[in-house]
Amino acid sequence: MTVDLLLGLQWGDEGKGKIVDVLTSKYDIIARFQGGPNAGHTLEFDGIKHVLRTIPSGIFHDNNINIIGNGVVIDPVVFKSEIDGLAKFNLDIKSKLIISRKAHLILPTHRLLDAASEASKGKAKIGSTLKGIGPTYMDKTGRNGIRVGDIELEDFKERYRALADKHEAMIAFYNVEIQYNLPELEKEFFEAIKDLQKLTFIDSEEYLAQAQKAGKSILCEGAQGSLLDVDFGTYPFVTSSNTTAAGACTGLGIAPNKIKEVYGIFKAYTTRVGSGPFPTEDFGDAGDVMAKVGNEFGSVTGRKRRCGWLDLVALKYAIQVNGVTQLMMMKGDVLSGFETLKVATAYNYKGEVIQHLPYNIEEENVTPIYTEFKGWQADLTGLTTFESLPKELKDYIEFIEKEVEVPIKIVSVGPDRKQTILK
Repeated sequence: MTVDLLLGLQWGDEGKGKIVDVLTSKYDIIARFQGGPNAGHTLEFDGIKHVLRTIPSGIFHDNNINIIGNGVVIDPVVFKSEIDGLAKFNLDIKSKLIISRKAHLILPTHRLLDAASEASKGKAKIGSTLKGIGPTYMDKTGRNGIRVGDIELEDFKERYRALADKHEAMIAFYNVEIQYNLPELEKEFFEAIKDLQKLTFIDSEEYLAQAQKAGKSILCEGAQGSLLDVDFGTYPFVTSSNTTAAGACTGLGIAPNKIKEVYGIFKAYTTRVGSGPFPTEDFGDAGDVMAKVGNEFGSVTGRKRRCGWLDLVALKYAIQVNGVTQLMMMKGDVLSGFETLKVATAYNYKGEVIQHLPYNIEEENVTPIYTEFKGWQADLTGLTTFESLPKELKDYIEFIEKEVEVPIKIVSVGPDRKQTILK
């Protein structure tokens, strides 16, 4: 029996979906533990690109079960469209996908609240994806939420109505102009609920406990990245859930002492979507090249990602908070062609050189201190062994390993599952 975690170590978009897909054949169960449809996982194989929003990345493999855990928030409408999009692949969704009764539902009015709240902030916007994630987690912690298990109750619609009416009053309070047709949105919502009811609901903490007793292997899959964690990220420019290792315990009901390996995924450079501090952001040609070559646009939102150099201060922080045991470096191929590469190894923080992530990393407080490396010119996308990688890339990898004191076990050199080098 093994329970392993797979986490993003930056501001999300590290390529977790691909690595889960690569690793899936080793596991009996893939379990998503937090986040909602604001976070997409992109998988690419057989010449087809797949974007998953809520469904775990193991869904394309024949021999495993995929669980949506209690820490996830589910938008039934988005979920229905995701299921519909998978129909052409003849997957046995009903037997392969099960959902925790304790997962919370995103209502149409949660999305409207999200839009009203963001509009009211003006220039102080936090960059919400407007998917209703924040308001849903607020209802969860405020003990007002509606959960998947409530669908099975006779008074589900009454519970829905009471919460939706409360939301409408809150929307009016914001006093901003947002246009919506709630009856139309609700019609779509309740049609999607019917589709959701066709799937199996479980008490996931009990299911996973029995699976562990039976010797099943489990991979816990997170969404977004550690620097977006509501406690340990760059608050308030974060998501509304715990994206770190601790979130796997609370988002699935798995005890901390059951966890074995913690796989940490990071890009060979750094990206960020939306607002918030980003010390190593590059506003020149280098950032533009990373964005273009790396196709740095959100898989769900389509938003252009901000790009910059690898930040080892932030990476070491994420490794420490999560207890990472193995690293996986993504998109090494994107850095091919640069004459010189830069890596931030320390910060100048208010005149003092530090090597840890401080409370505030806003631009006026933090200036990154860089170490430079010679770049490589080779096209990596066709390489299949670590030995065949350019010396400059091997030196880059060796330096990172030495700095963070954790081995890099996988190097990704392209989006396809085959473009994955084991070290």
